[in-house]
Amino acid sequence: MSPRSTGTPTAEAELASRLRLVVARLARRLRRETEGDVSPSQISALSSISRLGPLALGELSTAEGVRPPTMTRVVACLEEAGLVTRTVDPADRRVAHVAVTAEGQRWLDRNRHRKDVFVASRLHALEPEDRATLARAVELLERLAEPE
Repeated sequence: MSPRSTGTPTAEAELASRLRLVVARLARRLRRETEGDVSPSQISALSSISRLGPLALGELSTAEGVRPPTMTRVVACLEEAGLVTRTVDPADRRVAHVAVTAEGQRWLDRNRHRKDVFVASRLHALEPEDRATLARAVELLERLAEPE
């Protein structure tokens, strides 16, 4: 048990299990709010391309933690859907760069908004004290999600 823990190891293990389960359920529920037939891997890649700017496929593979052939397939689907463009580097024709299209950015923005509206509607149904508790919990979850 860590010096900061206040519960028993069993209580902490139960809390960890419940937290893992509820985060997974919420993530699944939010995926149902996604428009179109875009996989979680594609959404993650599209978000990374949007956030990091145009980048080489190898850089995207590293950022997403997947092998280059997997990322090539993911980007091919995004390109076919018109959400990204892929261009060959004129200095090194072996390197392809990907960038989010205007439609891709609009798609991301719409889906983020849909998910925010869903969560906001669920939060609205809670008592103010419960919303305040969740605000504090979000701060703690952000700390849990930080890299070690």
